[in-house]
Amino acid sequence: MITVWGGQTSRSLRVVWLLEEMGLPYRVRQVDMLSDEKDAAWLAVNPGDFLPAIQDGDVTMVESVAILEYLMGRHGPTPLQPAPDDPAFPAYQQFLHMGEAGLATLIMVPLVSGFIAPEAERDNWGARWARECVERRLLLVRRQLDRAAYMAGDRFTAADISVSYALRLGANHAGFVLGDAEQAYLARTTARDAYRRAFERSHEGLPA
Repeated sequence: MITVWGGQTSRSLRVVWLLEEMGLPYRVRQVDMLSDEKDAAWLAVNPGDFLPAIQDGDVTMVESVAILEYLMGRHGPTPLQPAPDDPAFPAYQQFLHMGEAGLATLIMVPLVSGFIAPEAERDNWGARWARECVERRLLLVRRQLDRAAYMAGDRFTAADISVSYALRLGANHAGFVLGDAEQAYLARTTARDAYRRAFERSHEGLPA
């Protein structure tokens, strides 16, 4: 049984979504990152104290995109991961990683500045710079959506799990305005049964 540490709308949602798409058994171990008292069991898994993490037998991993690649490699093959000789592979690989390295990581700067920083420091140079970087990278997402329905072409892959999470993070929590193409894309990806199940499982056990 794979244990996913995280829950709710943290980056563990990417992992749970993939597990649902692949039909693999798992459990979600909720971690409250805002609690004044840190969970000792959680810190034993990831002393760096960032989400998500997984435990799969003797394997412990952090970093959501690395976990996606691990799960597909260890428990695949799966159509969510194009083969290296597939014409879709370069775009898949690019957007799989852009979803985190080029989008979600940068989105966190204006997000955290807006919610946590002192009032006078919220609209800071670093947050504005990160926002501009995200807007430029979104041009690549938009160009891809002009060409195809999904990040790797005409079929859904793990790259869409990665990018969809980042787009929702930016739109829902950091004030990014999505265009019609991005909104239609998110409607397609999040309408999937696996996403709906993943969202529900990620909120199990929490107060209504």
